[in-house]
Amino acid sequence: MKPALSALALALALIAPVAQATAPATAAQAIAWLPAAADADIERAFAQARSEKKPVLLYWGAKWCPPCNQLKATLFKSQDFIQQTRAFVAVNIDGDLPGAQKLGARFKVRGYPTLILFSPEGQELTRLPGEAEAPQVLQVLQLGLAGGRPVKAVLTDAQAGKKLSANEWRLLGFYSWETDEQQLVAPTERTGLLVQLAAGAQGGGADADTVNRLWLKALAASTSGQGVKADAALRERVRGILNNPVLSRAHADVLTGEAADIVRALQPEAGAERQSLVALYDSALRRLEADASLSRADRSSAMIGRVRLARMDQAADALSPKLPAELLADVKAHAARADREVTEGYERQAVITSVAYLLGQAGLWKESDDLLKASLAKSHSPYYLMSQLGGNARKQGRKDEALRWYEEAFNKSEGPATRLQWGSGYFAALVELAPQDAAKIEKTAAQLFKEAGQDKGAFYERSARSLQRVGAKLASWNAEGQHQAVLNRLQTQLNGICAKVDTADQQRATCEGLIKAPAKKA
Repeated sequence: MKPALSALALALALIAPVAQATAPATAAQAIAWLPAAADADIERAFAQARSEKKPVLLYWGAKWCPPCNQLKATLFKSQDFIQQTRAFVAVNIDGDLPGAQKLGARFKVRGYPTLILFSPEGQELTRLPGEAEAPQVLQVLQLGLAGGRPVKAVLTDAQAGKKLSANEWRLLGFYSWETDEQQLVAPTERTGLLVQLAAGAQGGGADADTVNRLWLKALAASTSGQGVKADAALRERVRGILNNPVLSRAHADVLTGEAADIVRALQPEAGAERQSLVALYDSALRRLEADASLSRADRSSAMIGRVRLARMDQAADALSPKLPAELLADVKAHAARADREVTEGYERQAVITSVAYLLGQAGLWKESDDLLKASLAKSHSPYYLMSQLGGNARKQGRKDEALRWYEEAFNKSEGPATRLQWGSGYFAALVELAPQDAAKIEKTAAQLFKEAGQDKGAFYERSARSLQRVGAKLASWNAEGQHQAVLNRLQTQLNGICAKVDTADQQRATCEGLIKAPAKKA
């Protein structure tokens, strides 16, 4: 164990146990985040970490992101977490800062939010599960700090069949597999790895909580017959978790967010056995939705899980699913309660967007629209809600209304990366819903390319993918060469932009590859 981390582990032991609920921070307390927008900022942060013999915690997020706002409303306000931040250097990369997307490429972070723990020397120790509750995140943080061994090395030993300690198994069980970005495993191999780890943990020294979580994660990742081959023992394990209030509460984040996938993996075929499991699962979700110790966002996730279970055997795109009257009443009551009770800005951004989605999934489209419209003035990122309104209208076939909302969302969006993301979404909708409007399609693409030319990070990470989405849509729109004159004008504009783009990190190549000529007919 490294001396710096050993000392830190001792200090952390003096902090209130993480299993207890974390109290909110007072107004005078705050995390001393170091904002980072360039490599120089990161180098200064790690120099400070080495000097003070402290690890580094990196947070990558965005103003509009609902899960990020959930972290701000819960974990980042926790007294225990704020206390722990005194023991490491806390670095915040806002995805809309000038060089943030380049830093995203450096650290292999894409999805918001991502939390990574580094050693003082800059070695990645683990990625923290931002979707888990504050006490669980704190415990994983302690494990990463106290062990000093990178999760990659722990995984290598696990795959080799070497003996791991219970804490090392827990580090794997609570690793943020969703934000791994191929640091440990390729996406196509993740499900198989989770199955392997779950089997290895069972009887391999892991505690029961970790074994349960790994099996639930493996089930949730199983799709189209790939992954877990459920047997009677595994079905009984999950039923035991659902039946037990303590166990289901401990794994609420996985159970609520992955309900339908877990049921499909356990019972692939519709029938009496699946119905029995769904009924048991629904009871557990009811209990979690009513649990006041859970965050409002997690309780909304439980209600979404109930709706997804109820519409499992219906068409995925059904606008008016057949749901029990009691469930619809519960959804309406939940939405009204959330709208009434959630007033804090960060929490509202996380909860109301989730509840609006819930209402749509239940087929309550008017209620979803009304909630979003009433919340626009209360949101610090109203363009996110506008995009949801556009999505609602689009699903119901109201194309003109959808485009109006998408356009307004783009116009109101803020920050270079966010504007490219929202702009590419609006552009894609234009091509799909109004392909005849060549003038607006050209104008919007030209505006996005102009903004990209003013942003030094436009050809990195999320921003690059937004622009590539625009290029792909242009290619499909011009598949027969019928809009080649438009593409020629856009290409001329892009040539001037690309000539000024740095050749490092394939940036210029990314720029030059955005517009592709239509395929020649045989």
